[in-house]
Amino acid sequence: MAKPLKVCVCGGGKSAHVMAALAAGNSDAEVNVLTLYKDEAKTWSKAIEKGKMLVTFKGDKPFEVKSKPNIISKDPKEVVPESDVVIFAVTAQAHEEYLQAISKHLHKKMVIVGLPGLPGFEYLCKNNFGELTDQITVMSFDISPWISTVVEYGKSVEVTRTAKSIKGSILRGKAIPRKPALMSLQTMLGHDPALLQVRHFSELLFTTYTFFNPVIMYCKWKDWDGKVVDSEPLFYDIDEDTATMLENCSKEYQNVAHAITAKKPSVDLTEIPDIFNWVVEFYKSEIEDGSSLLSAITTNKVYKDVKHIMTKARRSFNPDFQCRYLTDDIPNGMVVVRGVAEIVGIETPNCDTVITWGQEKLKKKYLVDGKLTGPDVKETRAPQRFGFSSVDELLNGRKDDS
Repeated sequence: MAKPLKVCVCGGGKSAHVMAALAAGNSDAEVNVLTLYKDEAKTWSKAIEKGKMLVTFKGDKPFEVKSKPNIISKDPKEVVPESDVVIFAVTAQAHEEYLQAISKHLHKKMVIVGLPGLPGFEYLCKNNFGELTDQITVMSFDISPWISTVVEYGKSVEVTRTAKSIKGSILRGKAIPRKPALMSLQTMLGHDPALLQVRHFSELLFTTYTFFNPVIMYCKWKDWDGKVVDSEPLFYDIDEDTATMLENCSKEYQNVAHAITAKKPSVDLTEIPDIFNWVVEFYKSEIEDGSSLLSAITTNKVYKDVKHIMTKARRSFNPDFQCRYLTDDIPNGMVVVRGVAEIVGIETPNCDTVITWGQEKLKKKYLVDGKLTGPDVKETRAPQRFGFSSVDELLNGRKDDS
C-alpha cells in the first residue's frame, strides 16, 4: 500500500480551515495543521475532539466536506517533519514567521506552497532554505480561491464563492518531490479551482495586481480630515478618478514586465492582461456591465456588499490603516514590483504616489527620495532586500555570488 501524502497546512484562519478540511477529505493524505497564533491550536483541537469539521460550499452545485486533520499544533516539530507538502494559507505578513518556524524541519523533497504567495514569495523562501536553497520546490498562487466565513472556530466554515481557476507558478528544485506537486495539490482541492501553471514565476509578480486594494484605499482616504465617520463605506463603490488611477498603476506594472522581456526575451511577459481585462475575465459571470473598468467594478455582484475595513469607536468609525490591504499588499506586493522597476530602469510615478501614502500610514520608510533605500525595505520582499541588482538574479530567485 502506497504511503499517504503527508501535508502540513500553515495557518489558523478561514482559508486554513478550508484547505485543511479539503486535504483531510482525501483518503491518501495525512493532514496536520501548524498555527502559531495565540491558542488557536488548542481551540481548534478541542472543537473537533468529538466530531469532524464541516465545510459547506455554496453555489450552483452546493456540497459539504466533513473531515478533520490528524494533529493541530503550534509546535512545528509535531507536525512539519517528513511533510511532503507544506501549504501556507496565511496572510503574506505571516509567511516569514512560518518559514522561520519550519526551517529546522525542511528536507530536500519538500514542496512549499503559497496559497496565495504574493510577489516575492520565492525570494523569501529561498532566503530561508539555507543549504537546501537549490533543492526544495516552491509553488505560489496569485489569490486565495475561496471567499469564506468561519461559522464556528475549528468546527464549521461556509464558502460562498470558489474561483473557477487560479494562476500558479512552480520554481522547481533539483530534488524531485515524492509525488508531482501540482497534481497533488489539485487532487486535494478537487475540480475547482483549476490550477493554471504560468510559464515563469516572475509572471505572478505582476498578475497578482497588488496595487488594486491600496489604490482604492488611497483614493478614498487621501484627503481624509481625520474626523470619524458614522458608517462603514462600501469598498468598491469607486469613482472615475479611482478607476483611472487603477488603470495607470496597471500600465506601470505592464511596463515593468515588458522591460524584463526586453532584456530577457526568453521570458515572455508581454501577454499579461491589464486590470480591466483581468477583472472582466475573472468575474465574467458576476459582472452586469463590463463596458469599462469603473462599471465592471461597481456592478460586480461579488464586490457588492464589501466594506472598507474600519475600527469602531462607539457608534462611529475610523479607517483601519493597519489592515491587510496595506500591510500585505504594499510591502509584499507594490514595493516588490517597485524594486523590480528600479533594476530594469522603469519609472512608476503613480505606484510611487500610492506607496508613499501607504508607507506613511503604516509608519514605515521604503521609498526615500525616489529610491528603495528606506530602513524598512529589510521587512519587505523587494529584490533589494536580498541584494539583487540584475535581471538574471530576479529571474533565478537568488543572488549570484560567483
